Amino acid sequence: MKKRLFLVIALSLALCFFGTTAMASKTIKIGGIFDITGGTGSVGTPYAEGVRDYVHYLNDNGGINGMKIELLDVDYAYKIPQALAAYKKFKNAGVVAIQGWGTGDTEAMSPIITKDHIPYFSGSYSEHLSNAEVTPYNFLVGTTYADQARVALKYIATNWKDKSRKPRVALIYNDTGFGRSPFFDVDYHGHHFPAAEAYAKEVGVDIVDTLVIGLRALDATPQLLSMKQKDPDYAIVQETSVMATILKDAKKLGLRTKFFALNWAMSRKIMSLAGDAAEGCYWTNPFATWDDVHLPGVKKAREISEKYHPGKVQVVNYFQGYTAMLVMAEAISRIKGEVTGEKIKDALENMKDFDTGGLTVPITFTKKSHKGSLGLRIYQVRGGKLVPVTGKIIVKR
Repeated sequence: MKKRLFLVIALSLALCFFGTTAMASKTIKIGGIFDITGGTGSVGTPYAEGVRDYVHYLNDNGGINGMKIELLDVDYAYKIPQALAAYKKFKNAGVVAIQGWGTGDTEAMSPIITKDHIPYFSGSYSEHLSNAEVTPYNFLVGTTYADQARVALKYIATNWKDKSRKPRVALIYNDTGFGRSPFFDVDYHGHHFPAAEAYAKEVGVDIVDTLVIGLRALDATPQLLSMKQKDPDYAIVQETSVMATILKDAKKLGLRTKFFALNWAMSRKIMSLAGDAAEGCYWTNPFATWDDVHLPGVKKAREISEKYHPGKVQVVNYFQGYTAMLVMAEAISRIKGEVTGEKIKDALENMKDFDTGGLTVPITFTKKSHKGSLGLRIYQVRGGKLVPVTGKIIVKR
């Protein structure tokens, strides 16, 4: 009798153990470090919404290979200490990958995520974060900031008509890792990463001024008055929503300078805030927009957005977050058995020409390069609309 009772108890415990293991395996924990209320919250909020919506969509449709995603996310308000605290919390919770955000916090966490083997998709597209030798667990879905700035400089040089002199260009940025990233060379973990300032000489462009304008500046007049004295033909801008202030103040001052926004510095919302001051502004954009309804990826994203936010028109930053989660989910779907950070990394590094439905150019990662996207289009604000002025421009890996 005692022997039979022992067997029953043992069997019950075994069932509980294996039952718990099976239940645990049906959930994939992903971390989310987002800026909702900080200095880049104007673009961070729709980005986070894109990530959340794609997770919501996946879970509503059975998850990934039958496993639901548990998204654990925080608003770190663009503060590095809060990002580090969130990372520690997520690691202890057992996340296998993280959707992250800014340049400074991603740089700070890169050595830790490498040690912990946790793949990290950043909203930062800083070039030095894409080198797999230096940052083996960082992955970028967007075309890097330095590549965007180089494309802008090449476009300016190629379309310059005055053969009596070189085009003059100013660089406008905020004094953060994000702001400096496109323009100035970076030495990171023993490697040197050249940026746009050096490239300008190669293509015959004179950099005549550099201006620092804060992410939340309410008045850009002092900096623009200083820039006016240098009389640049173009200004390339690495900012977020303060771009609207820059454009409006430039118009008030009668500047003849043409502005070239990198990806975070222009959107439907920024264009609306700037009004007619945005007219003529150029924009390097690696992602599709809400109006690209002919693209299957955009059509699907719009359907998902409509389901969870009826009637809402999304800005391009929504597509950025949505695409980041789409690519991460695709990698996870290719894994057999237990989902781990190492397996996600391996799946990503074997991803070649993944079709996002036109949300980006096809995504490819390699064991040497974690630049997922190598393409973009240049747009210009014309008649209050963002109009493509080039086809797809593909940069070198």
